[in-house]
Amino acid sequence: MTTPLLAERTGGQVLVDALRIHGIDTAYCVPGESFLAVIDALYHARDAIRLIVCRQEGGAAHMAEAHGKLTGEPGICFVTRGPGSTNASIAVHTARQDSTPLILFIGQVGRDAMGREAWQEIDYRHMFGHIAKWVEQVDDARRLPEFISRAFHVATSGRPGPVVLALPEDMLTDLVSVPDAPRYRRSASAPTREAMDDLAAELQRAERPLLVLGGGGWTREASADITAFAANFDLPVACAFRRQDLIDNHDDHYIGEAGLGMDPRIAQRMRDADLVIAVGARLGETTTQGYSLLDVPLPAQRLVHVHPDPEELGHVYHAEVPVNASMPAFARAARALKPMASARWNAWTRAARADQLDHIQPPATMPGDVDLGQVMVHLRETLPPDTIVSNGAGNYTLWVQRFWRYRGMRTQLAPTSGTMGYGLPAAIAAKLVHPERTALCFAGDGCFLMNGQELATAVQYRLNVIVIVVNNGMYGSIRMHQERHYPGNVWGTALGNPDFAMLARSYGAHGETVRHTSEFPAALERARVAGTPALIELHVSPEALSPKLTVSMLRK
Repeated sequence: MTTPLLAERTGGQVLVDALRIHGIDTAYCVPGESFLAVIDALYHARDAIRLIVCRQEGGAAHMAEAHGKLTGEPGICFVTRGPGSTNASIAVHTARQDSTPLILFIGQVGRDAMGREAWQEIDYRHMFGHIAKWVEQVDDARRLPEFISRAFHVATSGRPGPVVLALPEDMLTDLVSVPDAPRYRRSASAPTREAMDDLAAELQRAERPLLVLGGGGWTREASADITAFAANFDLPVACAFRRQDLIDNHDDHYIGEAGLGMDPRIAQRMRDADLVIAVGARLGETTTQGYSLLDVPLPAQRLVHVHPDPEELGHVYHAEVPVNASMPAFARAARALKPMASARWNAWTRAARADQLDHIQPPATMPGDVDLGQVMVHLRETLPPDTIVSNGAGNYTLWVQRFWRYRGMRTQLAPTSGTMGYGLPAAIAAKLVHPERTALCFAGDGCFLMNGQELATAVQYRLNVIVIVVNNGMYGSIRMHQERHYPGNVWGTALGNPDFAMLARSYGAHGETVRHTSEFPAALERARVAGTPALIELHVSPEALSPKLTVSMLRK
């Protein structure tokens, strides 16, 4: 029996066909001549894969990263060589620290010029080798199905993360006859019966347990299962930095975020706990206040550490019960544990929850005419519960993290790496994935202008995101540290800003400025019904560094 002849395709066509087989319906890019063959193949596949053309590679790659967070499938981004790849590298770092599946395709110089430091040439194995899960260059178009299949498997297996594939320009135009690989299948590790028995035994001996959730690889089902586990054992649940949406914040077991600006009462409870069950969280620097809440390498608390990457277990902390498992598999097994008839720590859990409800009440006064605490209260009382909230980095995020109440998977898009400029690209991706939901972006004045040009992308694709720009005329978080260590020596942190509302209108978006808290409710309503992307600029006093700290307080 003879094997039927396969039609010849360009490397670009083979690649795009592979993306379709692996279930991709959206790709983000800034076009470049180094991968024009792929763009041509995407033209012919335009009814199956929508191509979102962005204004800077950092914005494009962050959209793809946020897409990966929202869907659990690898976000796809194409950028050109050299400057394109270096611009996109920020999102690769974000995907690494956030455990997000991402595949970055980079157009590369032709194979005939490689190794000569040709125009915009970079060795991407060296450049991305430390931050990506896997980096490779595809020199033979016949191997594209193999490499792309592996990229999907690596990006989604174990601890999810970023993959980088370099694509020599001439390889993409080669004509080859090659069969396609089938759609990838996600692999997952599951907890052993012994591990679950050990967990049950730890719960039996505990007096003050604490459940800490974090990391990537979560699903709605896993979130529901871990919530049921917490209810079955009446466990207080803290979420790691910027992972507050892993449990509905209205749930009686949620006690707040263990991250930057955490309630000191949560920090004390972590110190006082006799059992910490960390599920998905690496227990990194922000979650442990600089590794001070748990001793390294042997915590004073007994530790059950659940993580999908076996190399993370024992990496920093010794755990009495290390559990190598995916989040869905562990959460399912935890839910199946026999509930305790009456936990000894009911009062401990109730007190922690009471602290959290107290913590989300904004202070009575805030310096200046715009009170961010009251703005947050109005937002959480007005917007739909499935609103997707995104933000980048800066002190303005402390109000978002403290006063917004996330209603479950996936309503939070925020980088654990503290990346500025993330909020707007993430909101755009949110509106693409869930056009029926409200996408609300918070950005500081410094944060917004790092990717503010993507407002043009939102207008072009009619993605009606709402952007709130907190304008205090400075890099707020750096100013806070400056005042703490060098009080009064203000240098290098002040910003001269444009009229953000006018800037938004110049892009074709709705834009307006709020100078007093009383003006905000009407401005928000106009933004919601504008029929275009909308930006609200809040003029906030630079005196207000955080919900509980002012410049004057630091100087004293």
